Amino acid sequence: MIEPVISPESLDRWARLLVEHSLGGVASDDRVMIKGERIAWPLMERIEREVIARGGTPDVYLVAPNNERGRVWSASMGRSGTPEQLERVPAWHRERYSSMTKYVEVLGAESPESYSGLSAQASAALARADRPFADLRLSRRWVITLFPTPAYAAIEGMSLDEYTQFIVQAATVDPMPLLWAEEKLAPFFETGHRVEIDTFHPGQGRELRLTMDLSESVPVMSYGLRNVPDGEIFTSPDARSVEGEIYLDLPVLNSGTDIAGMHLVFEKGCITSFSAREGQTQLATIIGTDEGSRRLGEFALGMNPGLTRALKHPLFVEKLGGTLHIAIGASYEKGFVKDPSSPEARARIEDLTARGVFNRSAQHVDIVADFRPGGCGRRVAIDGQPLVVRDGVWVPG
Repeated sequence: MIEPVISPESLDRWARLLVEHSLGGVASDDRVMIKGERIAWPLMERIEREVIARGGTPDVYLVAPNNERGRVWSASMGRSGTPEQLERVPAWHRERYSSMTKYVEVLGAESPESYSGLSAQASAALARADRPFADLRLSRRWVITLFPTPAYAAIEGMSLDEYTQFIVQAATVDPMPLLWAEEKLAPFFETGHRVEIDTFHPGQGRELRLTMDLSESVPVMSYGLRNVPDGEIFTSPDARSVEGEIYLDLPVLNSGTDIAGMHLVFEKGCITSFSAREGQTQLATIIGTDEGSRRLGEFALGMNPGLTRALKHPLFVEKLGGTLHIAIGASYEKGFVKDPSSPEARARIEDLTARGVFNRSAQHVDIVADFRPGGCGRRVAIDGQPLVVRDGVWVPG
């Protein structure tokens, strides 16, 4: 197998950033899950060393090549398992997730196409089985990064060396300038109510408008604490409030399938019609997963000017400076409460869920519109205040 060439110094710097900055360090009582495929082992091993050096306990979780992101079930189970088999989640799987205090996931696959072509029923069943463990992960201190692999380089149309250089450079820079840029936008997310998003549908030759309400939302600034590379300011809107239409042009990779040129129509918070220039079947599978997958769980602006190329992987394309993304599916608790672990926050999330403001779903799929020159994006405003792209980042207009 051809492997990327990454210097030991770069791997060490990458691992230290993940452990020290993203996880906020490691203490003796921390049990850190380090999850990824064998192909990502060079970075996983460095992370393991960092955890051990700080007195923590590493739990190295090697994922099978036919199991994207260490799901409960592999692609083989998705294709051949019965509904009864898919419901038999092993007890040890839950115990393993429950016992960790911090979580590092190193994305990067030998066969990203493993889950391509699954039936809608199988895809929905796999997503439902995974959701409780995604929720467990989100309740801990966590971070996700992407290791360069030949398969992903091919998907992006790049040589492995070119792709590796791009990934490593993006993942090892100082993330603090991202925070400084995002702090300028946070007040608009904090106090804003009505968001207006205007995009252009090239096939129909007309502008579309999508609106949503942020009255009960709080902003989350993302600067290497959850994703590496990073760079977005995001929140979760009132799921009931989304109205209108939006076009999203940039390709996004989902279960080995490209989805691009998406047109979504919302009425009273629900997707009532949709289409995609590419990946229509995959988009239909996502939206048809459950009741919550017909609603939105996230609104965000990409803030990383250093990502000069729009890669298809969601970790990268959603961070691209000058883009906007929404997510089909589950809301983020941090989009409504500062500290989700407090009793007051738990009560608030339960109330928001009961009222339909907070959206629950087995899915959370980011889709992206380009507001840079040549993209489909036209205008974004919060309470009438325009937000514009300048020097690769969003700023008040």
